[in-house]
Amino acid sequence: MAKSALRRRKAKTQVVRSGLKGPARVDARTKNLTRRLAEGDVAVIDHCDLDQVAAEALVAAKPVAVLNAAASSSERFPNLGPETLVKAGLPLIDGLGPAIMAVKEGTQLVVVPKTGEVYAGSDLVGRGTVQTAASVAAAMERAREGMSAQLAAFAANTMTFLEQEYPVFLDRQEIPDIKTDLSGRHALIVVRGYRYREDLAVLRSYVREASPVIIGVDGGAYAVLEAGLKPAMIVGDMDSVSDKALRCGAELVVHAYRDGQAPGASRLEALGLPFAVFPVAGTSEDAAMLIADDKGADLIVAVGTHVTLVEFLDKGREGMASTFLTRLRIGGKLVDAKGVSQLYQHGVSNWQLAGLVAAGGVALVAAISATPAGQTLMGLMGAFFDDAWAWLRGVFGG
Repeated sequence: MAKSALRRRKAKTQVVRSGLKGPARVDARTKNLTRRLAEGDVAVIDHCDLDQVAAEALVAAKPVAVLNAAASSSERFPNLGPETLVKAGLPLIDGLGPAIMAVKEGTQLVVVPKTGEVYAGSDLVGRGTVQTAASVAAAMERAREGMSAQLAAFAANTMTFLEQEYPVFLDRQEIPDIKTDLSGRHALIVVRGYRYREDLAVLRSYVREASPVIIGVDGGAYAVLEAGLKPAMIVGDMDSVSDKALRCGAELVVHAYRDGQAPGASRLEALGLPFAVFPVAGTSEDAAMLIADDKGADLIVAVGTHVTLVEFLDKGREGMASTFLTRLRIGGKLVDAKGVSQLYQHGVSNWQLAGLVAAGGVALVAAISATPAGQTLMGLMGAFFDDAWAWLRGVFGG
């Protein structure tokens, strides 16, 4: 018995030594966690139906592993977060349960991807399900089979909300007075959605030429700063905007509930920053579009907005009434630039372009040299360069 126990202890020690190690960063809200998550950390989250935007933020932070107390996919709909992590080669362990959230921040963890075990020192603190490309693909296939039921429920919820919200949208909104001048200009609204960074990068030439008023919606403001641009206005509940973005000089508009409650106001008050409040039903991106429209923008260009069933379910929304009504109200003024990076892609690098130009030049010279006039011209050019070289040698004593 003693020998058997010793063998088990040695095997456990070997497993622990072979695992991935890093300090725990723990937060039930993934978007809060990614603000302080650094390369080499172990991300500990409690995020059922992990969405793609959150997964991309996790990948960008480069943790050694992601530990989820919940199921990264409930198979209710085909959320793309788990696939994003697995494709990036980031170990994902699901279903570790609430005990994993009790791990203290900074605790050194050892994650064993083969078994799904998590250790703090030599103590086992959790065992979950290791997600692989095969398991994620199977879950997504099962989720797609149930999409018809989700679509029916989503449509019913949308119709219910439409009946409740349409009078608010038909009446003039309680849009606050703002300092930013939008009259007769383009407004570029950047939302933290799918492929928003790539789409914004493709629009750089448009930004240079049109000089639109840039409006960041919550975390979209940070994407604007990352792109080397500056938002003129930030609209949102302010829960996913960095302090750096809030202090960049942009005008701040807090999106409040219809009853006037504005949870984001307390944060701005603590930072000593001035702000306006806009109470409106719907999302912060809806609020930004309504402001741009009301204040006279000629064109509203949107990046990263949420418009599909999967995207709304990813955001935990069961209907799209406010978004539908907002777009209906704005009409042809709205240009949705979402996905423009997939439409406009070129794979020609600067070196390839330079090589192409050089090859074209050589071909041109060869073609000219093949004609009598070209041969005469090449002879004159050769004589010119010989004379110039002789003159330089005389000046510099060569």
